[in-house]
Amino acid sequence: MVRPDWLNLNGRWQFEVDRADTGLERGLRDRELAGAITVPFAPESRLSGVEDTDFLHAVWYRRELAVPGDWAGRRVLLHFGAVDHDATVWVDGCEVGRHRGGFTPFTVDLGHLSGTATVVVRARDSRHEPQARGKQSTRYGNYECLYTRTTGIWQTVWAEPVPDVSLARPRITPDVAGSAFHLEQPLRRHAGGLAGWTLTARVGDADGVVAERTVRADLDLSPRLVLPLPADRVRLWDTEDPHLYDVAIELRDAAGRVVDAVGSYAGLRSVALDGKAVLINGRPVFQRLVLDQGYYPDGLMTAPSDAALLKDVELSIAAGFNGARLHQKVFEERFLYHADRLGYLCWGEFGDWGAVEEGTRDRGEYQAQTPGFVAQWLEALERDYSHPSVVGWCGLNETHQPLTDRGQVLDDATRAMFLAAKAMDTTRPVLDASGYSHRVLESDVWDSHNYTQDPAQFAAEMAGLKEDRPHTNTAHGSEEEVSVPYSGQPWFCSEFGGIWWRPDAVASTSFEERGGESSWGYGEAPRSEEEFHHRFEGLTGVLLGDPLMFGYCYTQLTDVFQEQNGVYSFDRSEKLDVARVRAAQRRPAAVERDAG
Repeated sequence: MVRPDWLNLNGRWQFEVDRADTGLERGLRDRELAGAITVPFAPESRLSGVEDTDFLHAVWYRRELAVPGDWAGRRVLLHFGAVDHDATVWVDGCEVGRHRGGFTPFTVDLGHLSGTATVVVRARDSRHEPQARGKQSTRYGNYECLYTRTTGIWQTVWAEPVPDVSLARPRITPDVAGSAFHLEQPLRRHAGGLAGWTLTARVGDADGVVAERTVRADLDLSPRLVLPLPADRVRLWDTEDPHLYDVAIELRDAAGRVVDAVGSYAGLRSVALDGKAVLINGRPVFQRLVLDQGYYPDGLMTAPSDAALLKDVELSIAAGFNGARLHQKVFEERFLYHADRLGYLCWGEFGDWGAVEEGTRDRGEYQAQTPGFVAQWLEALERDYSHPSVVGWCGLNETHQPLTDRGQVLDDATRAMFLAAKAMDTTRPVLDASGYSHRVLESDVWDSHNYTQDPAQFAAEMAGLKEDRPHTNTAHGSEEEVSVPYSGQPWFCSEFGGIWWRPDAVASTSFEERGGESSWGYGEAPRSEEEFHHRFEGLTGVLLGDPLMFGYCYTQLTDVFQEQNGVYSFDRSEKLDVARVRAAQRRPAAVERDAG
């Protein structure tokens, strides 16, 4: 959603830690702050210049915003890509906005601001309350698969001018069957008198305009229009040919003058279910997914650059994957832009982990935070709806409580997250929870997590799908059921592998044998790279060879701190023969062979 005028506010801001969250009483809102930080990097990260990894219950930011003179007469919108977790924004001492939730964007309208203004942001990030944290540790240090925290601003901050009536984020829906795009265009309205106003949308490609349509803008809260594509200009988006059409949207007044305009793009792509198959554009495409957690050694949850986001997609494709589960994090939207361009299939997820007592691994009752989770999940769904690379949604991960004969909070939480996704988007499948507690009988797809390391045993555990008895997860440490019965949906193994591999410790299989250095992975570590490849080829071969399997997700793309089971090292350097990993995955899948 591009406009020509905007101002990037990343860079140096004043900064101060407020460990006791007493800053408002102590006057931090109204005075210069003691330190400095580089936005958008979290203060725990090296790239921020602060690198304070202790608990930061509140932090403060301050900077001057000089509004360009040619923005005069227009409203100034101040955008935050993400602030973890509870943000309040003041401009010149007046509160202008609040937002709760560390993964999703928010915007504050500063009105007809001119000259120079002081922007102050306070971010609270309590250690003691259940909240959506994703993989952030609530202990002082990292452990197992939980990592250094992210507090405060961690995605781009920018400002842009808009007219009193302006275009909000459009919803672009591809319609492959009808060879068309459906566009819904919400309007921000700070003025009336729209009689005679029109909305025009134009679809183009390298050869020029493909389709154009104009509708009245004064009849509907969000004007809608359909853009049919001529048969000779239809080009589908898929993994082999990720074609994107240009989209231009204009709002005109009664005299025909352009009031607001944005540029965008769209991909013509469909997702459908057929028995146990998931179809992309009407044909089975085996989803060779990788678990991508989006962490970086120097930026934590924030990529050090746009090039780093692009590189992660390219590294994954080089290793033979065609997509990813974007795991326990709402990724920067720029990541999806690169996925759209490169034909990379993504499952959009939410960072729902966040119980105060993570170590108990009982992620059930803390979903009493359901209202906040659903609100933030809806924001993520709205932001990413129009990206063609997103082919499915899943709002929860590894929730688990033993089933009883009484309803549980987890039942309500799971259904609420599922229905939120279904209400927001009827074009993509929704998985109620990834692994463990499936609580929605009508979930579009089904899955389990299985980290068995022996390929023969793994094959035996996966064999029940042909009899509609797929592998299911039970409560940790017991055989208690945690899911409602499977109903025959498309099924995939959405976490497997996680092979613990460190080239500098090839003869070590345990923490003690590695000299006590913090290192973690699944199962017994291979003793050689050859043993790694033998195991990887065996595990992936089991899933590729099952004609009822629509995909898999291998854990994981890179090492993350102490979790050293990535295809690549944490710094993105190669630690394996990537060509061999790719060759193992690019073997034809049974579901693809059977489809011809």
